[in-house]
Amino acid sequence: MIQSKNNSEYYTWGNACDSWVLEDSEGLSVKQEKMPAGTAEKLHFHELAKQVFYILEGEAVLYINSEKFLVRKGESISVRPKSEHFIANESHKAVEFLVISSPSTTHDRIEIKK
Repeated sequence: MIQSKNNSEYYTWGNACDSWVLEDSEGLSVKQEKMPAGTAEKLHFHELAKQVFYILEGEAVLYINSEKFLVRKGESISVRPKSEHFIANESHKAVEFLVISSPSTTHDRIEIKK
């Protein structure tokens, strides 16, 4: 079946961020997400999942194990399991990206209180 934002499961997270679930099976999760300017998710890690963030529009900042990475349209970055991380949109425009996780992050997200 062909998947797109038009026919996929949709939910919101954080401060008005959007997520469309393009695939979610035990071994693989693919989501298309959109973050308004000035938003960020909470610091967390995954015990099992490796993630790849691919920027479709705009630019995002990923904080991985206290390092800061600027990722622009057409670029990707990988996050290894057990790496403390979060994505932020520190720009003045929305950022849209794919987040690909293997295995799925369902029941594999531990938020870090700081």
